[in-house]
Formats: sequence, C-alpha cells, structure tokens
Amino acid sequence: MDDRAVLARLGELGLELPQAPAPVANYVPVVVAGGLAFVAGQVATEDGAVLHPGHLGTEVSVEEGRDAARRCALQALAALRAELGGFDRLERIVQVTAFVASAPGFTGQPLVANGASDLLVEVLGEAGRHARAAVGVAELPLGAPVEVAVVAAVR
Repeated sequence: MDDRAVLARLGELGLELPQAPAPVANYVPVVVAGGLAFVAGQVATEDGAVLHPGHLGTEVSVEEGRDAARRCALQALAALRAELGGFDRLERIVQVTAFVASAPGFTGQPLVANGASDLLVEVLGEAGRHARAAVGVAELPLGAPVEVAVVAAVR
C-alpha cells in the first residue's frame, strides 16, 4: 500500500492516526515474522482514558461499543505504521479478533466488531477485508468494552 495514499484516505474520512499506543504490560506492540505482522490487542483510549468503559448489554450501548472497536482498529493501524515505518510494506489485513466485554445474555458481539471491520475497509479498501472472530468475554483490561487484535500481511 502507498503510505501517502492511506494517510490521504484517512484525511478524506476526517480521521487522523493517533500516536501509536505504548504497551501497558510486558509485551511489544507489533511482532513481524514470516511475512505477517501481529498487532497486540488494542483497547480504545482517548486522552489517556478508556473510551466507553463497561460491558455491552448494560453500561455500554452497541453504538458505543462499535465506536470503541473503530478506535481500536485506528490504533492498530497506528501501531502497524510505527513498526513498519509507513504503510508501504503493508499488503493487506488478514485477520481481526474482537473481544467484547459482554453482560450475560448479550449476543451482539458481531455488531460491535463491525466497528473495527468497517474502519479497516473504509481506509484500506479491498486490502482491509479480513477473516474475523467476535468473542464475548466477562472482563477486559482496564474496564474496556472492546479489545481488538489484528494480523496483517507485510512485505
């Protein structure tokens, strides 16, 4: 992908890449191995605080969850760009895993995960289409409603 084209597309969408998030524990943000880049799970933050904390199905609406997932994907792109030195080495997104903090009985995980998927396709076009899992979990780090991990093919 062309780095300038991706940045221009972000601008057209009214988006700006955030600073690549620093790890909050003992891990690295991205590992590149065997032609793949594995982006550590991203928890949506804004101004240093978790975006829409809580559980889907109680404190957090599907729309807020989708917004958090979208932010997670944007942060994943920022982490990829920081690790790769730009988007020129990015070939495509391969897989997205969305973990959704879910109250008992909540089954809208795919709707929440669409926030991440939609953002990646809006920004990267066909190269943003990916395989995906949307998984409901009891709790996530820092009280986050969503955590998104991304695998990308790179040169």
